[in-house]
Amino acid sequence: MSGYTIKLEAFEGPLALLMHLIEKSQIDIYNIPIAEITEQYLYYLKAMEEFDIEVASEFLVMAATLLQIKSRMLLPRPVIAEAADELIDPRQELVDRLIEYRKYKQVAQFLNQLGSERDKYFIRSPQEFAKQFPLPEGLSLDDLLKAFAALWESVIPDFAVIAPEEISVKDKMHDIMTLLRSNNGKLEFHKLMIRTGSRSEFIAAFLALLELIRLKQIMIHQEKQFAPICLSLKE
Repeated sequence: MSGYTIKLEAFEGPLALLMHLIEKSQIDIYNIPIAEITEQYLYYLKAMEEFDIEVASEFLVMAATLLQIKSRMLLPRPVIAEAADELIDPRQELVDRLIEYRKYKQVAQFLNQLGSERDKYFIRSPQEFAKQFPLPEGLSLDDLLKAFAALWESVIPDFAVIAPEEISVKDKMHDIMTLLRSNNGKLEFHKLMIRTGSRSEFIAAFLALLELIRLKQIMIHQEKQFAPICLSLKE
């Protein structure tokens, strides 16, 4: 054993240490040289004691088990018992435990890898947001879209119109508020003023209307189904 060196590591249990020694020496787990592996195992325990590392009782139990298997391997087997026990190997129970341990170790490594991949993602739980600025009863966003589509067809000509200036959402908000004030605070939807008839102004008008509703500066209502949609200033 003079040429054998070992680096002290932390092992969860004796099976982890045995598996480490087997893999380190590239030993066939189904044909463990029990004398060699027992010597390496005991050397490790001795090294732990020399470094004042407390040896857990389960490590000592495994050491006793290895010594017992080693002694059974060295003892001659009775001729009578050879026929009945020819398939029984003193190492078999230990091999079965090591194989089972290796399976759990591989599964644990796989799950740990999945956990590491999962830690790269953050998922926020679904949240419910209260409708702070709901549309008036009887109207929906689809109703407004349909009304704007009808206004689009009635106002925008078939040919393209080049707008002399860009009209922003803020400009259209001002237009809608000015138009409402000049009409005693009430106005039918289809009478909304469109300066240029351009698509950009039309989209700005729609967004401006939604923003004014959100800010609670205007109300939008419809007396009954298919009746004109009306705008009014918020009192």
